[in-house]
Amino acid sequence: MDIRHIASDDLDAVLDNRRRAFGPLSGGGAETWRKLVSPMLPEGRYLGAFDGPRLVGAARINPYVQWWHGRPLSMGGVAGVTVSPEDRGRGVGRALTRAAVERCAELGHAVSALYPATTPVYRSAGYEHAGVLQRITVPAEALRTLGGPGGASGAAAAAAVKLRRMGPADAAELVALIGRVHATTRASGPLCLDERTWRLWLEDDDDFCYLAEDGFVVYRWSDGDIEVDNLLAGSEATARALWSIVGSASTVAKSVTACADPADPVLWMLRERSKDEVTQTRWMFRLIDLPAAVEGRGFPAGVRVETPVEVTDSLRPGNAGTWVLRVDGGAGSVTRRDAPAGDATRLTIGGMSALFAGVPTATLRRSGLLSGGSPDADDALDAAFGCAAYMIDYF
Repeated sequence: MDIRHIASDDLDAVLDNRRRAFGPLSGGGAETWRKLVSPMLPEGRYLGAFDGPRLVGAARINPYVQWWHGRPLSMGGVAGVTVSPEDRGRGVGRALTRAAVERCAELGHAVSALYPATTPVYRSAGYEHAGVLQRITVPAEALRTLGGPGGASGAAAAAAVKLRRMGPADAAELVALIGRVHATTRASGPLCLDERTWRLWLEDDDDFCYLAEDGFVVYRWSDGDIEVDNLLAGSEATARALWSIVGSASTVAKSVTACADPADPVLWMLRERSKDEVTQTRWMFRLIDLPAAVEGRGFPAGVRVETPVEVTDSLRPGNAGTWVLRVDGGAGSVTRRDAPAGDATRLTIGGMSALFAGVPTATLRRSGLLSGGSPDADDALDAAFGCAAYMIDYF
């Protein structure tokens, strides 16, 4: 089996494998898929596994930016991992995942994430469960009546924050807006597509897209109700305006389902909230370049940490070894330590990735992903990395 970059001549075979793995795409869906992936081919972002001339599997690395405590990191989003049915069980998926990790490093991504169809294959390559994509369902009428600050109507709130329709030409402004809001809110986990991909998604006539100075929404009709793909707001007024415009369809739609931050302000704005109707999809995460990831991540400004950590990583030896982790003034670093430290906190690369993503040390210790160290070191690591990581984009 040979793993190499996919070329344009391979796309029919890749699409056939995709159909067999995930089900058929509509004619329009296949065309959109080709528009999405074709620009990635010369960048070496699509890997194929070949048995002679025959494609037996494929994996794509999407170019994303992901925020960690309000600071952006280059993230490789591994997606479209498929293996032809007759070649499953041969280790194709495992080989593709390992190749994708190396390609992420070559592309300069500090971290990587994926949505797993199965856990063991990705865990064997150093990925670990980290955060959630959460979908909430609320009555459309409850959103319509949010109005604006002081009880203003939805229309008045929209006018106050100057909502306007958004299209492909707004992609650059949208990317900049997403960065500003995630930085201000010190978000951990959400990603941003590149301008090229945003332009493609904003061309969809079935989506309704509105832009404000500090927020945006993308939503559509789905089986008579409303589905929100993205809604991000940097202020109360904008949150009320965007959610109420979604809820303005309540005379027809009874419910709204939205991908949302588990701590989205709308859940505290609803007049009645006794129980949440929620579904969660888990995603997995891996550190590709440990020093670059720690240096690029944001940390709580009031936390100071200096503690040794020992990391094992069979795929990326540059991540392995004993490090001194330092956090101070909102910034972090790891410095290699030549000699092992008897008091070091010991982690697999999966455990270190999960810790980076806010999984508590107590959870990691009891699941066998962390050992050594001390209670004081655990408290310090939790204070530095603690967060509730989430995404609102599926890929």
